[in-house]
Formats: sequence, structure tokens, C-alpha cells
Amino acid sequence: METMKTVTTMETFPEIISVDDHTVEPPNVWRDRLPSKYHDTGPRIVRAPIKEMTFVGGKFAPKMGAAGDDGPIADWWVYEDLHRPLTRLDTAVGYSRDDIKLEGITYEQMRPGSYSVPERLADMDLNHVQSALCFPTFPRFCGQTFTEAKDRELGLLGVRAYNDWMVEEWCGPQAQGRLIPLTLVPLWDAELAATEVRRNAARGVRAVCFSEIPPHLGLPSIHTDYWDPFLRACDETGTVVAMHIGSSSKMPSTSPDAPPAVGSTVTFANCCFSMVDWLMSGAFDRFQNLKIMYAEGQIGWIPYILERANVVWEENRGWGGVADKVLRPPSELFAEHVYGCFFDDAFGLRNLDAIGVGNVLYETDYPHSDSTWPKSKEVGQSQMGHLDPDVVERIVRGNAIEVLGLTGEGVWGPAVGGGAP
Repeated sequence: METMKTVTTMETFPEIISVDDHTVEPPNVWRDRLPSKYHDTGPRIVRAPIKEMTFVGGKFAPKMGAAGDDGPIADWWVYEDLHRPLTRLDTAVGYSRDDIKLEGITYEQMRPGSYSVPERLADMDLNHVQSALCFPTFPRFCGQTFTEAKDRELGLLGVRAYNDWMVEEWCGPQAQGRLIPLTLVPLWDAELAATEVRRNAARGVRAVCFSEIPPHLGLPSIHTDYWDPFLRACDETGTVVAMHIGSSSKMPSTSPDAPPAVGSTVTFANCCFSMVDWLMSGAFDRFQNLKIMYAEGQIGWIPYILERANVVWEENRGWGGVADKVLRPPSELFAEHVYGCFFDDAFGLRNLDAIGVGNVLYETDYPHSDSTWPKSKEVGQSQMGHLDPDVVERIVRGNAIEVLGLTGEGVWGPAVGGGAP
């Protein structure tokens, strides 16, 4: 007689630990922390009209108007020669999907939980979320904004100022351990990046942003030894390398005139390409404690890539340039080092055995347009209802607790990191 499986119900669905949410930085993050001589060149908010704004072929191209010009008003981040408006895509929760358009907005036009800790916690409560790891907005997903700036001294100060704000304020006492710090590094210098990883690890930080495909940013690839100081620091401090889709500043698309819907459908491709890079790089043999994660990449594509990578490693490694540095099958390296992150992937969950229960993390993507807020619990339960409760527990919170070094209760703070505020 077949034994009936016990499934997770709505009443017992675990409190979510989201490994991919976002913060919209308050206006004074850098003005409050940079030396006064940089107040006119460092990041600051200016309210101005939008002269033009397009998003075609994966390229976002806004143009800022002058005071008194015609056009919709938006709050713009201004930094050196950069002018970047806040947009509805930065913070779309609370709006009908059909009302979410490519348009500029002001802080008053966004949901306060986007930038304010108390309101964020309240919105997390509405969504059955206990804790959340938040990627940046203005710095972009791995700090490209500072990497592209001309003044390296100011760029380094900007990175450190963001990290101080992230640890001391966004994840400070007001957050009650429910917001988990995710920091940046100066990508233009691997030694400085390593120093920043260690500085933040000393105060309890266990996650750092990195680019999915560094050469798209004009930086060395993961196949070189350029990044070794940074990777060694992550390996030795237990800092997970977090890569968000778009952290190469190049979203996948098919043609210069492709509408954004094309890129939105294939965003996982960046994660796919990146993961193959890492599996064939030898980095996991050099740094055996290193962990990496792919935010917003979904997971349904992973089984085939692992199968193909194993075949290539087995059959073609002699001429494929990896025989002397990739010493085990890629699927084994994946199981020990890589996490896929998803918010809506029923197909991937039906193929969980081919991915690995221990290699999957859950997210809500608040406050972006793809976010499942305020129904992340309902989406998760509908897609995970066929899984055993212990499996659901691992996916929704257990794996995140382990890789991010949280307490057993799923919170971040002095008890775990030894240096958190």
C-alpha cells in the first residue's frame, strides 16, 4: 500500500528568507558620508524633467532635461557625468502590472518600503517574509556605477560609504536582524576588493556583489588569476559571491530593436553563461570553500547545463583547455559551490532532483516589477505543494541560513557575525 506524502499547507509554509530583494537608496546616503569637497561631484539627487528615455535592445538610455524644460518630472541620481533617473521599474510593487511602464518617478511616487526600513519590515510582514538580502539600485547590481567613474579615489570612498550605510543603517538596529547586509567592492582593483571583503566580514557581512560576466565591464575574466586575491578573501571569510542578472551591464537580447519583453524572457541566459564560466575556470579547485549564487536567474535551465558540461568535461577536456584545472565533473563542483535562486519556477521545482535540494534559494524580488509581493507565500505553496515539508523548509529558508551564516532563527546580527551593529 502506497504511503501518502505529507505536503506543506498554507498554514505551515515556512517564513521566507528572500535572497534577492532590492533597496532604493535614500537621497543622502553619500552626502552624509563623503567629505564635503565631494558634495558637488559625489552621488546626489536632483529633481528635473525627463527629456527622453528609451529601453531597446537591452540598453537603457535616459536624457535629463534642464530646469523649466517640458517633460515629466523625476528624481535623478547625478554623479560626475552620470544622470540616472529613478524609474517605475525600480519600485513597482503596489501597482497593477498593466500600469507598470518605463517612466521616471520621484521618491513620493514610490512605495516607502523601497527606501525606508520600518515600512520595508511592514511590507515583509505582509508577504510572509522574515529576512531579506537586498541588492543596490543606484550603484547597480555590483557597483558598476563606481567602477565606471573617472575619479578612483572618490569611487572607493563611494563604495565604502555605501557599505557603511548598508551595515550600519539599512541593516542596523532598526532592522531587528531581518535585513541581511550585501556589500560592494571596488572592482577595478582585486587587492582593494579583497581588503573591502575582509573589512566587512569583520563586522558580520557574509555576502558580496560581483559581476556575472566581468569582461562585459572591461574587466578580466574569471579564467584568469586576476581575481584570486578577491576570491581568496571570500573563501577564507565565508563570504558568498552574489551575482544578479544584469550585473554585467549587458542584458541578453537578440537584436538592437528587440522590445524589452525579449530580454525579460531570456534574462537567465547571463546566469547560464556565467555558471559555465565558473565551472570551467578551475576556481573551485583553487578555492574549495568558495560559494556563489545567481540572483533572479531561476533554476529550470540548470539540469541540462550540468548534463552538457559533464559530457564536455568527460569527452572533450583534452582539447577543451580544462584538463589540467577542472579536476572533477562540473556537476560535482556545482553541488558543492553553486546556488540557483528563483521566485517563480514551477518547472525547476518539478526537476529538483536533477538540481539538488541543497543548491536552491528562494526570493521575492521586492520591489521590482517581477516581484511576487504580496503573494510570495501563495506562489511558493502552489509550486512546492508536491514536496516534503523538510525539502520546502530547506528551499525557503534553511539553505539561506547556512550559506549566509544566519542564526538558527534566520536573523542577522552580533550573535552570528561578531561585529554587526
